[in-house]
Amino acid sequence: MEKLFPQRRPLYRQNGKSVCILDAPTILVIAVGLAMDAFSVSIAYGITTKSNGKTNAIKMASSFGAFQTFMPVLGWLMGVEILEIIAGFDHWLAFGLLALIGCKMIYEATSVEHQPRGKRLDFYTLLILSVATSLDALAVGLSFALLKVSITMPIAIIGTITFTLSFLGATIGDKLGKAQSSKIEVLGGLILIAIGIKILLEHMA
Repeated sequence: MEKLFPQRRPLYRQNGKSVCILDAPTILVIAVGLAMDAFSVSIAYGITTKSNGKTNAIKMASSFGAFQTFMPVLGWLMGVEILEIIAGFDHWLAFGLLALIGCKMIYEATSVEHQPRGKRLDFYTLLILSVATSLDALAVGLSFALLKVSITMPIAIIGTITFTLSFLGATIGDKLGKAQSSKIEVLGGLILIAIGIKILLEHMA
């Protein structure tokens, strides 16, 4: 566990408890690592969404950023016992959710009645993608708690980085999707499935 967060400042007192602060570069590395799945998903889904690319980008960035901010706090509060239970299936859950959305995208892109870039970013799809891309942050929150790391600055940076990269990814995806081709939408679905498989393999290794 110490190897995960090697750069920690000395302990100080906060609300009667001893806590330490992670160095900014360490937090930045953690934040970027957690945000990469959200970035990739934003590109993949940005390819297929309907018009209003900037609005969709803001929706994805806000939701992904909010979940990446909330999940470490939840992990901080849950404790080792509960998190160990969730750790037994969280990677399967993430894989299943991403594969579900990815297969749906591929099916709709290849159906006879398909219309290019006809998707709307509905609430339930956004919720599923937000959960699937933020499950790893639970474990990070628990690690912060075990190491007595002050969580305020890390979650602010994690949320900000995730928002920024997700907005960038969705914008890139929107520009790629201008091709108006069903093939690019199939690619988006395949990317989501690939991200799910990557998450699954990382946890099973």
